[in-house]
Amino acid sequence: MRSDRIKAGRVVIPAQAGIHSRIKALLDARVRGHDKQLRQSDGAPAYADVRKVARAYVKASPERMVWGSDWPHPTEKADAKPDDAILFDLLANWAPDEATRARILVDNPAELYGFG
Repeated sequence: MRSDRIKAGRVVIPAQAGIHSRIKALLDARVRGHDKQLRQSDGAPAYADVRKVARAYVKASPERMVWGSDWPHPTEKADAKPDDAILFDLLANWAPDEATRARILVDNPAELYGFG
């Protein structure tokens, strides 16, 4: 798999790359990052349009996932800011296994950022 950019040690996956290419990159031990396409969803508040992709990432490589938000959502208009509780609850839908959620929320960030 080739990327169109390499910046600061990160591989940036082209936006037009299909889900299989993005998952393959995710499984590459050198790749860390976020999927901008998930952030650009038009499916608020349930984000059904990205559910399959999110679940595929969790299934393919739960040890590479971390949950994050851009709270307090500075780029959103005051009357259009998402409900953070709903956003957080999506994780239970995307990663229904409690142990997997704990890994995404606690263990993976601790490893990634050297907490502990």
